[in-house]
Formats: sequence, structure tokens, C-alpha cells
Amino acid sequence: MRTLVRDALVVDGSGEPGYTADVGIVEGRITFEPVRDAHVVESRGRVLCPGFIDMHAHSDVVLLTEPEHTAKVSQGVTLEVLGQDGLSFAPTDEPTRVVLRQQIAGWNGDCAEAGWDTVADYLARLDEGIACHAAYLVPQGTLRLMVVGADDRPATSAEIDAMCDLLAQGLSEGAFGMSSGLTYAPGMYADDAELAALLRVVAEHGGYYSPHHRSYGAGALEAYAEMIELCERTGCPLHLTHATLNFEPNRGRAPELVAMLDAALERGLDLTLDSYPYLAGATTLAALLPGWASSGGPTAVLERLADPEQAQRIRHDVEVSGSDGCHGCVVDWSTVQVSGTSVPERAGTYVRDFEDAVGLLQADRLATSVLQHVGHEDNVRTIMRHRTHCGGSDAILVGERPHPRAWGTFPRYLGHYVAQGVLDLVEAVHHLTGRPASRLGLTDRGLVREGHAADLVLLDPDRVRDTATYADPRRQCEGIDEVWVAGESVVSDGRRTAAMPGRALRRRGSGRRGSSR
Repeated sequence: MRTLVRDALVVDGSGEPGYTADVGIVEGRITFEPVRDAHVVESRGRVLCPGFIDMHAHSDVVLLTEPEHTAKVSQGVTLEVLGQDGLSFAPTDEPTRVVLRQQIAGWNGDCAEAGWDTVADYLARLDEGIACHAAYLVPQGTLRLMVVGADDRPATSAEIDAMCDLLAQGLSEGAFGMSSGLTYAPGMYADDAELAALLRVVAEHGGYYSPHHRSYGAGALEAYAEMIELCERTGCPLHLTHATLNFEPNRGRAPELVAMLDAALERGLDLTLDSYPYLAGATTLAALLPGWASSGGPTAVLERLADPEQAQRIRHDVEVSGSDGCHGCVVDWSTVQVSGTSVPERAGTYVRDFEDAVGLLQADRLATSVLQHVGHEDNVRTIMRHRTHCGGSDAILVGERPHPRAWGTFPRYLGHYVAQGVLDLVEAVHHLTGRPASRLGLTDRGLVREGHAADLVLLDPDRVRDTATYADPRRQCEGIDEVWVAGESVVSDGRRTAAMPGRALRRRGSGRRGSSR
């Protein structure tokens, strides 16, 4: 179908002021030429902008198991970056999949769909049709699980070479870079020498590194500095994902982080970041345990929790010394809210104490997901103003009470934070479109330009707002009226259509071009 958006206020994603124009969609591409025999959408003062790019998504399996994907496309998301935090399902082998299905069930729910051996296999599955486009990062923790196993030990030279080979294959098959989860087992067991070897491979293939680094709490600034030094040393572009400063030790310290980032940019580091516009984080309850307790994989964790002596040692690390799984901070149970569990009456409640946490972990076989209310508004605002900032939801979509960012991240930027004057609308759109497209190296997305892919959003700037709350997290936003993916309508008059036009994108220079469908 040919479409004409008439008399739209075009905010084109470049950061430049908006302008009024008729914009056509023909064969999945944008045109400013006259379009005949078109379905006409009257803008009526609404803003037409590029589709939003979620730079940190956990929809790896949900895209396939819940294909409507209304949570994201109703926000105007037309591209998600998957494979985050160092743990996902490509590349894998059968023993690795068995571990992953248990370890990250709290992120993905039922993972029976996950049966891919290679990145190419996974991207081909996405190409069969999904709600929005997807890009993929090779997960470093999964590589380690395949080659080294789940044990807490250094990798040998031969194992590092094997991980580098798997990484190179994934990059050549279309992955955009590599992610890490350096507070999650087994990725957290990698030392800097191992990471540096992998980052050189990423750099050689023209990708970027997206680390969940070693701490967002005690030692957070040192953890950021470690990632900057590694990428400067290896020549690898750096994207600091869910860039936050949480917990009490970091209250008011965002200006120190900004100064560190600016200094790295002045030295020439290719650096960007993303954040989510909320104070609570989301993870699995098991992730708060100390790294040594996760050595050996999920079965070993459950055995340690069942052993009184080992459980007391874990409790000491969690409640007295500060677990590395909790970013070096002592867990304050009053901040830990259950979001996903097999015990329905516990969803939305807070963890009472260590014994309560152990009971949940045993009942759910480690699949319990939680929210941690440990953020600081001043830090969130300071970071989102940074000149390299992009938007990322970090949204876990499963569970009885998921984080409201799963349904509200992008309208919250465009509504709440624009209304608060933290960003203006033109800046906010640039942060969510043109800038992340540039990081991904996509030359025909992220801007409203002649010939670009017609991934577009029509929104009402006076009505756009998030409505999802912690108590009612699956509420659809308001003011996002029309969304097109590859020129096909996926949201019409605020309602999800049946269209599934999304495909996997590939990094430019890999087997297929990053802008391809």
C-alpha cells in the first residue's frame, strides 16, 4: 500500500528543527515526491519522526513466542538491539542451551523456542517475520559458557582463541558487536586480558562493545574507567549500556561520570551510551548472589543454597560484606520487589529477608525476577542529557509484574522528560533515532530522508505520555497514534495491526548489509 502523511510536522531525527511537509511511503521507502493513489493520513498537527531504536532490549525469545509484541511497537519502537548483558541463545550448543534456559528464564520465560546453533540460524529465524526489526550482539558470557563452562577460573590461551573464533563467526554472520554481563556468571569470571582479546576481534570486524560492566554501585566509576581503558587499548568502539549510577555510594555523582566520558571523547574514543528513564533497575534475584556461589551453573547454586554452611557464607556476602552480584553493595531487602515468580501471590511484594529470598529461588529454580529501587533522579537526568546519549529500555517483558519501562520507556522520554524541560522534543527524538542509528552504522535508518527505510512514527506531542506503573505495568502509552515498519502499518489509530514486517538487520561489512531486510 502507498501511504501519504499529509502536512506533517517532520522532526527528522537529525537534531535539527522540525519543518512541515507531505511525506510518502512507497515500497517500504520514504519519498517527498508526489504519491498517487495513496492512503492518506492527515497529520492534524502531529509530529512525524523516525521509528525509535531500543539500544538495550531483552526480547530475544519474546519476539517469537509473543509475536504481537505490542509492548514495544505501541511505543513506536521499530528496531531493537538484542543479545544483551552477555547472555543469549546464539551461538549455542545443546549443553549450553540447557544451562541458559534455566539461568535466564527470568529474562525470557519459556525458552523452548530457543534452538539455534549459530548467529546466522537465529537471524534467519527472525527473518521469517517479526513485529519490528532486530539487531544482535554476540553475548560474551554465552561464549564463555560454551568454551570454558560455568566454572570460576581463568580461560586458557586455547580457550580464549576458541572464543575469539566463535565471536568472529558471529560477527561475520551479521552481529553488530559483543555484549558482556560482568556481574553475571559466567561472564563475570573473565579477566581483562580475556576481554581485551575478544575486543580486538570486535574492532577488527567493525563492531562495538556493549558492556554491563562490573559495578553500578560501589566502585561504579572505577568500573566505567575499566571499560574505557580496555576499549582505548584495543581500539574498540564502546557503547555503555544502561549507563546508571545507583545505590547510596553514587548519589549525586553523575557529573563525575560525565567528566570521565567527556575526557575519553576528547582523547578520541568512539563512545556512546544509553539509559532508561526510571529509578528502579530490573534483574533476576539470583543475580544478587556472590559470583563464587554461581560457579558451576544453576544446579550448583541450588545445591549451595540448600547447604546450611554454604548458605550462611552466601548470606554474609549478601548482607554484610557486599556481594559482587549486587554491585559491591549490601542488599537492602526493602528495595527488592518481586516481579516474576511461580508463586503468584508474591508478585509485587518485597523480599523480606535472606531466608525469604532463598525460598523464592528454590521455588522458582532461580527464575525469580525482581526490581531494585536503588536509583537517583538527579543522576538519571544528568546522564540523559549527555551528548552521546541514546535510549534503551532494558525491558524484561515476562513475569507477573514486569518493570513499567517495558511499556513506557519511549513515551516517558517524549512526554515526562520533555515536559520537565530535561530535553526538548527535537533533542529527545534525536537521542532515540538518528544517534543510535549512527552507532549501529545504519545509513538508511534513523532519519526522515528521501529513500530511507520507512520506519516511522506519528505522535501527538500534546498527548504523548507513558501510563504504565509499577502497580499496573502493562498499560499502553498514549499519543503514539501510527507506527510503520518497513512501510507497513503495525499500529493504526493506536491499535496493533496484524502486520509482521520486521526482519533481522546485519552489520555493514558482514555477509549481508546492515540496512538489508
